[in-house]
Amino acid sequence: MIGYVVVPGIDGSDAAHWQSRWEQGWGERAVRIEPASWSVPELDDWVAAVERAADLLAPRVDGIVLVAHSLGCWAVAEWLAATAHRPLGALLVAPPDPSGAAFRSVVTAGFLEVTARPLPVATVLVASSDDPYCGVEAARELGRQWGSTVEVIAAGGHLNSASGLGDWPRGKESLARLTVR
Repeated sequence: MIGYVVVPGIDGSDAAHWQSRWEQGWGERAVRIEPASWSVPELDDWVAAVERAADLLAPRVDGIVLVAHSLGCWAVAEWLAATAHRPLGALLVAPPDPSGAAFRSVVTAGFLEVTARPLPVATVLVASSDDPYCGVEAARELGRQWGSTVEVIAAGGHLNSASGLGDWPRGKESLARLTVR
C-alpha cells in the first residue's frame, strides 16, 4: 500500500485545494507536514517537517510518494538531498522559480539559497503555461536539473484553489503515471 506525504506551499492548502481533497480521500495513508509556520517559511523547519511526516508514515505503508505544491516542491527537493528515506517518487506541482521576483518577495533566506540538482527518485513536475510564479521555460529548466518528467498544463494559473481545479483529475493522472513506474 502506498502512503502519501502532502507538502503544501506557503499558507498551507485550504479545504478547496486539490491537495486537501486528495489527502482527505487517502485517509490514514496520508500525512501532511506540520512546519512551525506556514506563512513565514524557514527551509530547515520545512525540511524537518517533511522528515517527521515520512517517519510517521513509513511504518504504516509499503512505500511513500511525496505530493508537493509550490514552495513545498523546494522543501521536498532539499529533503531528498538530506534524508536516508528513499520514497517511491514525488509529484512536484507548480514549483516557483527561485530567480523570480515573486519568489524573492515571499520567502526567507533559507529558501533563497536553494539550487536545483538531480533528485534521487522518480519525479513528475507539473507546470502551468500561465503560472505567475514560474514561466514554462523556467519550469522546464527546473525539471531538467531535477531529472523530472515535465508536464505542462494550459492556462491553469498556479494550480491552486484559485485555479478552480476541484479534485483535479488531470493531476491524479500525473500521480498515477508516477506510481506505476
